Amino acid sequence: MTTEPLRYDTKIAVLLRADLEIWQRLNVTAFLVSGLGAQLPEVIGEPYEDADGVPYLPMFRQPVLVFEGTKETLTAAHARVLSRALPRAVFTSDLFVTGNDRDNRAAVRAVPTRELDVVGLAVYGPRNAVDKVLKGARMHP
Repeated sequence: MTTEPLRYDTKIAVLLRADLEIWQRLNVTAFLVSGLGAQLPEVIGEPYEDADGVPYLPMFRQPVLVFEGTKETLTAAHARVLSRALPRAVFTSDLFVTGNDRDNRAAVRAVPTRELDVVGLAVYGPRNAVDKVLKGARMHP
């Protein structure tokens, strides 16, 4: 068995709009990464187990890096992620007033792509491609 740390040539990143309240940042991050985990089984690691044999659900196999940026940064990142066809999840400001999954999907579906008020974006892909999508963003404090 190797004890060498695993290194990945991919990156999981979340970009949040800097003007969100703390509870919104946490909520948006949780929703966004759930989309990546649901659609991309390769990002999920093995299940966990403690010393007493109690099992726990598997989680991402690699860190999730969280960034922040202005509304303009999010708009540009959204355009870049679409142009690169990378796996992505989106959270718009409209989703703060919906109360269920059906209404969430309807709220996004009701707005043309270029008019979406994106407050959060998750992206997965090769490190350099993700870095290009996130250009102008900074690590979340």
